[in-house]
This record gives sequence, structure tokens and C-alpha cells, in this order.
Amino acid sequence: MPATDPASAGLARSWCTLSMLHGRIEGRVERALQSGHGLSVREYSLLDLLSRQHDGPGGHLRMKEVADAVALSQSATTRLVTRLADRGLLNRCLCDTDRRGVYTEVTEAGLALLGEARPTNDAALRRAFAEAAEDPVLAPLVRTVEELNGSA
Repeated sequence: MPATDPASAGLARSWCTLSMLHGRIEGRVERALQSGHGLSVREYSLLDLLSRQHDGPGGHLRMKEVADAVALSQSATTRLVTRLADRGLLNRCLCDTDRRGVYTEVTEAGLALLGEARPTNDAALRRAFAEAAEDPVLAPLVRTVEELNGSA
């Protein structure tokens, strides 16, 4: 049996390419958000996610759902929420139907900061994807992401 299975090696190369694209994009967006608004990518993502909640049925996310959506552990999500709450960007509130449930909502200050940061985020994403599209290794993956975006 060969030392490296060709299918496994190909999968590993594909994963490395995906990881490289993610790192480049996240790095560019992180720098733009930090310098322009004092937000990390995770903080921005959390504010954006929570800003889309509503008061109707199924309108609020529990902390586990939030953690899954921002790809963090529950403890890391709790620390992130705490940091943003300490800055006055989020509030915590108890669930009306289950007192064990805690929801997190974006404050007016959080919505204002999110509104200011959104154009920065969007522009940094566009620049990062345009730069990645110039890299022959990343270009096919960029096209795939753009196709997925077009079908959404």
C-alpha cells in the first residue's frame, strides 16, 4: 500500500486551498474592521447574526444556536457575548416561555456600529475575493463561491 493514498492526498490539498482562501479573506476583513470600527470578524458576525432576530415565534436564537452559527464553542461564544455586552453593544434577556433560556439582543449602539461597519466589511470582502481570484491556485475556489452566491 502506498505511503499516501492519492484520494486522501487530493482531499488534503483541497482542504489546504480552502484554508488558505479563508485565512486570506478573514485576515483582510479583520484588519479592516479592527482599524475602522474596533471590531473583530467574530464580533461583527455575532452582531450581524443577532441583528436579524425578531420577536415572533422562532425569532430568537438560544446561545447554543448562536455558538453553532458563529462556529465557536459555547464557552467562547459566552465570552464573546460578555465582551460585547460590556461595551454596551448587546443585552441579555430571559426567555418568556423558559426562564432557563437566555437570549442576546443587539442594542441601539450595537446596531449603529454594525451599520457603520457593514460597508467596511463588504468592501473588504470584495477586495479579498478579487485578490484571491488573481491567484491561480485559489481562482477555481473563488469561482465556486461566487457561483454559490449567485444561486442564493
